[in-house]
Formats: sequence, C-alpha cells, structure tokens
Amino acid sequence: MKRNPAPKRAFEFYLGLPKVELHRHLEGSLRLDTLVEVARLHGMSIAGTDRLRALVQVGQEEPYTFQNFLSKFETLRLFYRSPDIIGRITREAIADAARDNVRYMEMRFTPMALSKSQEFSLAEVIDWVIEGVRQAEAEFNIITRLIMSFNRHEAVEIAEKVTQLAIDRMDKGVVGLDMAGNEAEYPGQPFEGLFKETHKAGLKITVHAGEWGGPENVADAIVNLHADRIGHGVRVMEDPLVVGLAAERQTAFEVCVTSNYQSGVFPNLAAHPLPRMLAAGLNATINTDDPRISQITLSDEYRTVTEDLGLPIHSLRNRVLAAAQAAFLPETERQALVQRLGAEFDKSVPPLPSLED
Repeated sequence: MKRNPAPKRAFEFYLGLPKVELHRHLEGSLRLDTLVEVARLHGMSIAGTDRLRALVQVGQEEPYTFQNFLSKFETLRLFYRSPDIIGRITREAIADAARDNVRYMEMRFTPMALSKSQEFSLAEVIDWVIEGVRQAEAEFNIITRLIMSFNRHEAVEIAEKVTQLAIDRMDKGVVGLDMAGNEAEYPGQPFEGLFKETHKAGLKITVHAGEWGGPENVADAIVNLHADRIGHGVRVMEDPLVVGLAAERQTAFEVCVTSNYQSGVFPNLAAHPLPRMLAAGLNATINTDDPRISQITLSDEYRTVTEDLGLPIHSLRNRVLAAAQAAFLPETERQALVQRLGAEFDKSVPPLPSLED
C-alpha cells in the first residue's frame, strides 16, 4: 500500500467515528486527577500533580524506551488500595472509552498487579473489576468484555491460578486470556500446556508477541500457544515466513502505533510497519494499549494512522470492521456488531474498496 499524504480533518471527524478497542490495559487507563485524589486521601508522598504526571505519563522530554514505559506501571501499582478504588478506575476507564465513541471494548487487566499492593486475593480483585464493568456498561451504553492477563516472567503457578479464575467467570463477561511480560528473555514454552487447556475450555487467547521480541515469538504464539490474536506483533515483518503464516491463518494483530513508538520499538512514527503489514495481507487492527500513559485516545490513533501513516479512510473503515470481526464474541453477536458498525460508519464515510483487504 502506497503511503500518501492524507488530508487533514478536524478532530471531531475522528471522534465521531464508531470504534472498536481490542487492546487496552485497565492499568494504563487511570485518570491523573483520580490518582491525585487517591494519593491525597491516602497520604501518599507523591500527591503532587506535576510529580505524578512525570511518574505515570510518557513525556516528550524523556527517552522513548521500554524500560521507561514499563516504569510507569510500577508507580500505578501503588494505587490499587481498596475495592472502591478498583471499581472506580474500572468505571472511569469505560466512561472514557464511551466518550471517545468506542462501541465495543475488550479491556484486559492483570489480577496480580491489582492485588499485590494490599495483598488482596486474586478472586476478589477480579470480581471487583467485573462489578465495575457491569455498572459502567449500564450507565454508558458500551459493550465491554474482559481479558485476564498474566506475565510470562512470573511463576507458572500464578498463570494457572489466573487461568482457572478466568474460566470460572466466562459467564460473567470474561472472554479471553492474555500473556504479557518480558518476551525478550522469557519463552512461552512453559505455558504451552496451560494454553492447550484454555483452548479446550473455550476461552479465547491473545498473546503479547513480536513487540520487544522477534518474529519467532509470533510464530510460537500462533503454532504452540493457540493464539487467536497477537498483541502488537509488529516485528513480524522481520521474517517473511512468519508473515506468510500469519496471513494464511488470518490471525488478528492488535496494533498500537503510538505505544510502539513511545516504548522504543521504532525510532519514529514514520518507521511503523502498519502500512506494510496491511500490504502483506496481515489482519491488523488499531488500538491504544495504555491511553492514559500515552496521553491519547482511540480517536487520536485513528487520526495518526490516516494522517501520519497514510492509511486511506476507507481502509480505516475496514480496520474497524476487522476489529469487530476479531472480537471474542459468539458468532451471532460478532456478526451483529460488524453489521451495526458498518452501517454507522457508512453514515460518515462511504464504503470503498481497499487495496490491502
């Protein structure tokens, strides 16, 4: 797909488009004013707004590295101090998505991260998030499903506990299991049996791969870990054989352009491979990852991929519908979502053929 300068549009145009979010971390979605309030109420030494902002948001003046990006989560882990706080940040994350015209969202969270500060049980924090989703769905009219995550650099026993708790709550809006963490140094092999059982149980699987590790991790996730989708996966383009595998399987990629830049995967936005991924026939979707850390919305990402990366608007439409098609929903619900979004999108943007689809 040839990258051409895209016409500039008012931000309201992108805000008005219906959206699907498949890759958004709850822990990266905390409002700064909420953090300031919690810090003051609990007498935390980092209560100042400017100091907190530097600790939990990526700034233009700091280096864009994965170490710096991940450091934000270390501060954020200090704030999960009560059931009320966990419920509140869940509701606020969904409210923010609804305000951005997101129609369907799969929000992932790491129970271990939410439980660690106050030594809550994993089951407790999961149920507090589920209740927050239930309340927010009703209030903000946005379909929200949950993906539970564990880290590959932590003990397999933790992953086993999270997986079983996820399976037990499939009737409460939990639709998927995610493996994140340090893929550069920790292989997926110890978790193969776990993912096999997860697949048999009917829980969908997404794996962070090909972000800070190479394309071999994408192949491993698809072939050995039964991944239905790949989180990020942008380094897949380094190996044509893995590109061919992913294209043949039509594995959906949860691409997060700004995050990939800010975490140092690519030196600048222009180097991002999203246009090349689409030209190669890969099924890429567009997501935020950690909107409050990156100080973005999904509308911002839609504008970035069109005006900075040159994705045509009709191709953006196809990517939105591809995300709906890749949703971890039953077939009838998924097709209803695709049809509804297609009709709504076409009110703003007439459908046109796309070279990459």
